[in-house]
Amino acid sequence: MSRTLSPDVALLGRRFAGGIAPARSRLLMPVSTFPPAGEPDLPSVAPPPAGAASPDAEQLGQRVLVLAPTGRDGELACSVLGRAGVDCLRCDDLRELCANLQAGVGAALLSEEAFAQVDLQPLVNWLGRQAPWSDLPILVLATNRADSTAVAQAMASFGNVTVLERPLRVSALVSAVRTALRARGRQYEAREHLHELERSERELREADRRKDEFLAMLAHELRNPLAPIQNSLHILQLSERHDPAAGRVLPMMQRQLNHIVRLVDDLLEVSRITRGKIQLVSGRVEVASVVRSALDTSRPWIEAGEHHLVVEVPDEPLVVEGDAVRLAQVLSNLLNNAAKFTEAGGHIRLTVQRDGAEVEIAVADDGRGIPRHMLMRVFDLFTQVEDGVDPAQQGLGIGLTLVRSLVALHGGSVEAVSDGHGRGTELRVRLPLLESQRPRPERQDRADAAGKLLHRILVVDDNRDAADTLGVLLELLGAEVHVVYSGPEAIEALGDHRPTVVLLDIGMPGMDGHEVARRIRRQQEHRGVALIALTGWGQEEDRRRSQLAGFDHHLVKPVDIAALQSLLEALEERPPSGGAS
Repeated sequence: MSRTLSPDVALLGRRFAGGIAPARSRLLMPVSTFPPAGEPDLPSVAPPPAGAASPDAEQLGQRVLVLAPTGRDGELACSVLGRAGVDCLRCDDLRELCANLQAGVGAALLSEEAFAQVDLQPLVNWLGRQAPWSDLPILVLATNRADSTAVAQAMASFGNVTVLERPLRVSALVSAVRTALRARGRQYEAREHLHELERSERELREADRRKDEFLAMLAHELRNPLAPIQNSLHILQLSERHDPAAGRVLPMMQRQLNHIVRLVDDLLEVSRITRGKIQLVSGRVEVASVVRSALDTSRPWIEAGEHHLVVEVPDEPLVVEGDAVRLAQVLSNLLNNAAKFTEAGGHIRLTVQRDGAEVEIAVADDGRGIPRHMLMRVFDLFTQVEDGVDPAQQGLGIGLTLVRSLVALHGGSVEAVSDGHGRGTELRVRLPLLESQRPRPERQDRADAAGKLLHRILVVDDNRDAADTLGVLLELLGAEVHVVYSGPEAIEALGDHRPTVVLLDIGMPGMDGHEVARRIRRQQEHRGVALIALTGWGQEEDRRRSQLAGFDHHLVKPVDIAALQSLLEALEERPPSGGAS
């Protein structure tokens, strides 16, 4: 029994598909009877009304681009898919298809005949430029013959290709297109997830930048008032040595001030270290000298807790490659931790021993201990062990983070060992040894409070308290000092007093320290003067800017007076270097 075919559908079967389905398939039924009984109902899609707004990016991203042998074939394919609720766009040739890809596409449907005789490189190029999240699904309607060269080329070049061999049922075609669009939808979800991650990363970077700026500003604002306090303490220590009351109070004040300075420095350094912005001044370092330096720093805390300290260092010289100041900082942090978390009258043991090609430095105490589940976490930033201790005595939770980071920069490792609460803690640092090397002879330290400086020094700082107290202190140390409070005054004082050293604050109103330094360097008669930046700004970028302005050295407030005195004495022996250090 014969059936009358719609001319359109007959054309689709003969030309678009080359026989998408045999004459008896449902695809070749009259359009008026489509779909037949037993097939799911396919919703019709009404065309957009005249004057309607153009589809947005989301709609374009869900459409299917159809490339058929003829325009009429493409219209028929779009009609079939449109009845299934799929948005289609017919493309006359490969150039038009590539032009529409950029606007947005969910999938592409290509018949083998449409691209068998054309250059596929433009399409291959577009697919190669897809974003990392994108892998456009391409459906290829292949003819029913073996070893098609065009299809093989498409599979090798297009990537995400599904080959549908004809004859093909309508439901199979619709199902394949819908599957491709669902896969594309997952890609869009991945895109949004990646975009959200990128937004979060940008926000975190911005928050981190703001945090660094805040810490730098906080440190600067804290250091400025600390400087005159530090200077005043040194003045009292130099001028009131025989007062018994001062002998008891001044060391206590110095310890507390040092504690505040250390907290400020740690806040800045943990940020710099975790971002990899710290540089080690490496050399051959004897471990015994590191131990002595750390004990000098931590002894006040140990004595304040009335702890019993035992130090065991072997006689043989154990030498490592590293930064002596940073290694002493590591060890003093461990000793301070032991003193802080051990009850009054407790026991602290510091041992150094060779272990093969490494040296192990261990600090053990019989204090509060660490729960086993916290042994790895104690090195994380701002981590505190919750053991009922008053939070005010816990600290900031950054000391051990600094220890781990600094030890790692030296190629070493650190671990915490404890049997739990109330069982004490042992912290072990391991560093690689330098074999067959001995430390260089230590330079005799000339930083004696009774020593006399031979410099003519100009002190420049808009903080009058800081400037005046530093001036008095330097005079007590034997220097000839003149104090001014602004940049213009400093330039004027150069000719009158002809200083050999200028201690110059940077953050002054009007003419700041950088501008003063640049003007001094431009004057031939003053190029030999040593310029020392004395400022609350202490990050690497601040030091770089000081160097570019012409400073020879960069010191951070409140300055360590012994370090300043050593620097000034060294300047008596050699000319200025011309670069900030």
